Amino acid sequence: MAFHEVRFPATLSFGSLGGPQRRTDVVTLANGFEERNTPWAHSRRSYDAGLGMRSIDDLQVLIGFFEARMGQMHAFRWKDWADYKSGRATLDPVFDDQSIGYGDGESRDFQIMKTYRSGEQMYRRPIKKPVAGSVKVGVEQDELQEGLDYEVNANTGIITFAHPPDPNMEIYAGYEFDVPVRFDTDRILTSVESFQAGQVPSVPVIEVRI
Repeated sequence: MAFHEVRFPATLSFGSLGGPQRRTDVVTLANGFEERNTPWAHSRRSYDAGLGMRSIDDLQVLIGFFEARMGQMHAFRWKDWADYKSGRATLDPVFDDQSIGYGDGESRDFQIMKTYRSGEQMYRRPIKKPVAGSVKVGVEQDELQEGLDYEVNANTGIITFAHPPDPNMEIYAGYEFDVPVRFDTDRILTSVESFQAGQVPSVPVIEVRI
């Protein structure tokens, strides 16, 4: 799948509407009870990029970005302002924000993950597009040094250690991240007159699996 390692302008994604969606198949039985199933292990996010447009200049930037991606053809990075950090939104990432696994004495590669919890339930989300330079990693209580102890592939979200972590040693990571998305339309309908009157174009954007 064609993917451009470029982020949609963050100033334009700020103010956009969107978030996670799930797919649930619900069957109502004759007795009124329900059976619920989902074919999706992971949620999928969708957004409306049009709501971030505040000026005609913004609209021109949007059209330029859309044309460079050839509409739906090429996917790209998107900053979800409601969820782009490993920890709390008001704090800078620290190395022990998220537990991403345990060493076994052999494995050197670990996928960056983010865990969402509510009560006793949790969901682990693979993070495939961390922001380069933002990833901090630690083992147990020790923060490690990038370039010396580990490397980060910002295109896949894989952390590679110089030496395999010892068995049962907990591995942590803190980071900022983007969402891999594409435009969910092959056209943008704009009118300068309607835009100046406060009507913004609808520009749907949807997360892609990578």
